[in-house]
Amino acid sequence: MTAEARGGRGAQLKHTGLRPGWTTGACATAAVTAAYTALLTGDFPDPVSITLPKGQTPAFALAVEELGGGRASAGVVKDAGDDPDVTHGALVRATVRRLPPGSGVVFRAGSGVGTVTLPGLPLDVGEPAVNPVPRRLMREHVERVAAEYGEPGDVEVTVSVDHGEEIARSTWNGRLGILGGLSILGTTGVVVPYSCSAWIDSIRRGVDVARAAGLEHVAGCTGATSEKTVTAEYNLPDIALLDMGDFAGAVLKYVRRHPIPRLTICGGFAKLSKLAAGHLDLHSARSQVDKPFLADLARRGGATEELASRIATANTGLEALRLCEAAGVRLGDLVAARARDEALSVLRGAPVEVDVICVDRAGVVVGRG
Repeated sequence: MTAEARGGRGAQLKHTGLRPGWTTGACATAAVTAAYTALLTGDFPDPVSITLPKGQTPAFALAVEELGGGRASAGVVKDAGDDPDVTHGALVRATVRRLPPGSGVVFRAGSGVGTVTLPGLPLDVGEPAVNPVPRRLMREHVERVAAEYGEPGDVEVTVSVDHGEEIARSTWNGRLGILGGLSILGTTGVVVPYSCSAWIDSIRRGVDVARAAGLEHVAGCTGATSEKTVTAEYNLPDIALLDMGDFAGAVLKYVRRHPIPRLTICGGFAKLSKLAAGHLDLHSARSQVDKPFLADLARRGGATEELASRIATANTGLEALRLCEAAGVRLGDLVAARARDEALSVLRGAPVEVDVICVDRAGVVVGRG
């Protein structure tokens, strides 16, 4: 077996030995597809297949089917695989009804799905907490079904989760101003199973394979969005991509003992602000975005005291970043530079050149260091 066949992000996933699952966004998309098909044909496809952003075509069994009164509803039970996800086993429902021509696809929050009440999230205040990628995925599948049956595809989609408000108490939604239930999430549709020991072992394996292949540049990425950004920036082969996830410290400590000439760390602004503040585990259960720390960084970058005060009380790291962008303060670069300094301190003089790239939720580069 070649090093290329054993390395890279895909090999890391397989090496954990854990079974992946499906996001709430994927489940909602399957439910929408089944419900809209039934609304147009009178029959629910069961199982119902969807196409995820990376081309996978999973099939979902329906747990709920309801048709009548000008609307159709379908439900899918979420399977999170081997990940200890609080939404594992939750029933995700979608109800679809026709709207007047030209309305497009309109999303509503049903029972158990939250509503955004504070700024700083990738959705406007007042919107249902159905994140941008799941929205896009649902729209695409509505369009496909509409095209198949010669319909315009103007529908209202109401997403709900049974007992979602109760489940949401075990999440950070309340602190983020998402009230009334869960968020419908997912950028790839796939839940990557989480295990500290298995994931750290997979990171080490990735470094070993890259070194064995003679690579001089690898990238530790926090997820699929940052991986895509790094690939576009540097045209790195798959074998050079380390799925770092939340384990920045695991990458840095292993590379310190097994150096590679160049390491790029790429991740979301909020996660890398934690690294900048000295946290090596970026998981939300073990470290939080330190807004007063960001305010202090912004002051050093020229922010006024008024702006610094607004940053210190911001709802999210993203809101702090947007406040600085509007004021011409390059908080993204400041965070990236500080994160690079923290990375170098962990490397303790190992012969490794480090650069850091911060991205927003859309993968747009917002900081370099």
